[in-house]
Amino acid sequence: MATIDIFNMNREKVGQLNLADEVFGAEVKEHLFWEVVRWQQARRRAGTASTKTRGEISGATRKLFKQKGTGRARRGDIKSPVLRGGGRVFGPHPRDFAYTVPKKVRRQAMIAALSRRVAENGLVVVDRLELPEVKTRRVCAFLKKFELSSALIVDQDNEKLSLSGRNIPHIKVLPVQGLNVEDILRYDRLVLTPQAVAAIEGRLKG
Repeated sequence: MATIDIFNMNREKVGQLNLADEVFGAEVKEHLFWEVVRWQQARRRAGTASTKTRGEISGATRKLFKQKGTGRARRGDIKSPVLRGGGRVFGPHPRDFAYTVPKKVRRQAMIAALSRRVAENGLVVVDRLELPEVKTRRVCAFLKKFELSSALIVDQDNEKLSLSGRNIPHIKVLPVQGLNVEDILRYDRLVLTPQAVAAIEGRLKG
C-alpha cells in the first residue's frame, strides 16, 4: 500500500494518507486509454449536421426544357443535385455517434490513469480546499504555492472552488462524480482531497 503526504493550502505537510494499490498502484494498461477516451468523445459529438435531398428542397417540379433535341443533360427539375441550390446526394443527416464500452473496461481505464499519475509523482493531496468566498486570486495563489501550471482539481461538491477556478487556463475543477479518464490524462497534475480519495476508492474497489 503506497503512502502519500497530505498538505494544507499553504503547502505545509499535515499528515500522510495510504492509497489502495488496487486503485492507485495497478498496472497501467495504456491501450484502454484510447478506447475509453474515444468513447467519451463520441458521446459528446452533437451529430446535428443535416442536408436536404432533392425530395426535401423547395422548388418547382416543372421540366426545365424538353427531353430531346437540345443536346443538354436530361435533368428533371430545378431541384436536381447537379444544379446549384439543388438537393444533396449522400449528404450528412442527424445521427447519434454514441456506442457502448463495458463498465469493466471503463473501470480498468480509470484505475490505470490514476495509477499512472501516482507513478509519475503527479498526484497532490490537500487536506481541505475551502475558500471563504469566490475569488479567482485565491486559487491562483494556491496554484503558485504548489507550482501547478496544468492541473485537474477534484473535490466533493465545492461550488466556491469551481466558480473561482473556472476562468483559469489549463485548470479544471470537477466533483468526484465527474472524474473521468480523458481529463486525468489531459492535465499534468491531479489534486485530490482525502475525502475525494476515499470516494474514488469506494467507487473503483472490487
